[in-house]
Amino acid sequence: MLFLLSPAKSLDYETPAGDVPHTLPQFVPQSQALIEVLRQKSPQQIAELMDLSDALSALNVARYEAWRPKFSANNSKQAVLAFNGDVYEGLDAKTLNAKELDWAQSHVCILSGLYGVLRPLDWMQPYRLEMGTTLQTDKGSNLYKFWGPQIAEHLNERLAADKTPVIVNLASQEYFKAVDRKTLKARVIECVFEDFKGGKYKIISFNAKRARGLMARYAVQNKITKPEGLLKFNLEGYAFDAAVSEPDRLVFRRQLQA
Repeated sequence: MLFLLSPAKSLDYETPAGDVPHTLPQFVPQSQALIEVLRQKSPQQIAELMDLSDALSALNVARYEAWRPKFSANNSKQAVLAFNGDVYEGLDAKTLNAKELDWAQSHVCILSGLYGVLRPLDWMQPYRLEMGTTLQTDKGSNLYKFWGPQIAEHLNERLAADKTPVIVNLASQEYFKAVDRKTLKARVIECVFEDFKGGKYKIISFNAKRARGLMARYAVQNKITKPEGLLKFNLEGYAFDAAVSEPDRLVFRRQLQA
């Protein structure tokens, strides 16, 4: 069973990673090809392409220039420690122990516009390239065409030893669209997180992102390898609601304290 996460726009390269092992990304040639395309664009073009401010555009142009196919402790950080958004606050990887990080390495996949698929301990150089970006490459007009079936094929390889391969999708639709469902040979389970607000249950984006990270943390700490293991998830007040769930769409709800 594999758990898919989206990356985060916010990055933390200031906090030292500490004594944590690392691996190398698995799609470096593809990443380098994308970097070469991005380097041909002006700061203004990058700003327009990704709807960025001038300051963020300049920062990312500098990142593309600095990017190298050789990864080191000087230019890289383990992906799960470098990403710093809501999902990763829920996952809180810096408080996982060595055995838990090792389990995560085998069961958690971070989808990425630049890197395709990252394992938690893969070294990652800083970047900004969202999967939904309409970047023209020799493969087509956007990143979905660039990656094509590669991501799904990679996930199939990772799941090859499982008799009943399952993907738990904790990524956004923007990122999960990069997984070619025709190529994928696994059952896909979606987890939905809803809060009671204004008299009804609804998805609140910030809370749902954090909850995806919490679910990944729960899976890592409890070594969940079967779908039924997800049903006991109970962090920060969420509980499985069988009445509104389906076999491949698990809904977890909570009542927010007033």
